[in-house]
Amino acid sequence: MPARPRPRPQEDAMAPKPEILAAFEAAKGFMPLDEGLALHAAAEEAARLGLPLVEVGTYCGRSTILLADAARGAGVSAVTVDHHRGSEEQQPGWEYHDPDVVDPEVGRMDTLPAFRRTLHAAGLEEHVVAVVGRSPQVAALWAAPVGLVFIDGGHTDEHATGDYEGWAPHVAPGGTLVIHDVFADPADGGQAPYRVYRRALESGAFTEVSATRSLHVLRRTGPGI
Repeated sequence: MPARPRPRPQEDAMAPKPEILAAFEAAKGFMPLDEGLALHAAAEEAARLGLPLVEVGTYCGRSTILLADAARGAGVSAVTVDHHRGSEEQQPGWEYHDPDVVDPEVGRMDTLPAFRRTLHAAGLEEHVVAVVGRSPQVAALWAAPVGLVFIDGGHTDEHATGDYEGWAPHVAPGGTLVIHDVFADPADGGQAPYRVYRRALESGAFTEVSATRSLHVLRRTGPGI
């Protein structure tokens, strides 16, 4: 009798428990539920490699909840990297600015306290390593392979390219690269994540696994980035 084909990640991944979904939906952030479920499925699959899951762009921890839940199930850690001063579109006068996360003493955004409250409410603090710093600087110090990199930081070419160049080389063979806010049409959103996504495919190192609206999941299937 022929072997049963192995299900794709979306088919055999378990959905997050209701309390995780409730924490996700209660947290500040911009990721919609369908993209969040796709991220969780990708993280569960990647966590089977037994390696850390890395997020670039923490904000207040909405998507970190999903990575941490997948990491907890596999006995690995979720690592999230952010300077917590907000990306360009979150500054005063821009569309995604939230005055509730401005530090009144220094007059600048500080999403770190909100992030810590998010993890505490979700009961996931012990499964997350939070690194406060700029992505390229942290990536330059990183020396270990990872099972997943989720790029969801700044959306300028400088920042998206820095995130990709700093972290994509650390994705282990068979590991996963997830890129958020990928819009082929400039009318739908900024183009920097789309250019990074195209660069990943054209490198020959990554093959696309799935796409859920603006969230694209790629698997590392070749050398060289």
